Amino acid sequence: MSTKVLIVKVKILKKLLFYLGFEAKRQSGSHVFYRHPNGRFTTLPHHGNQELGRSLIRQILREIDITPEELTEILKKI
Repeated sequence: MSTKVLIVKVKILKKLLFYLGFEAKRQSGSHVFYRHPNGRFTTLPHHGNQELGRSLIRQILREIDITPEELTEILKKI
C-alpha cells in the first residue's frame, strides 16, 4: 500500500532540493531544471508559490530518488 504524499508548495520543494545538494542549472520559461552532482535531475515549475499536485510531487520524488516517508522526515529538519 502506498503512502499518501504530502502536498507542498513550490517554495518548500525548492528548499528541499537545495538541502539535498541540487543546483539550479537552467530555466525555460517558468520551469527550472535542477541537477545533483551525482547525475540526478528534476524539473520544478515556478508558477508563483502555489501548491503542487500529488502526482507531480510523486514524480519529482522518483526523479530525486527519495520516498514520501523520507520527504516527511526531511521537511521536519528544514
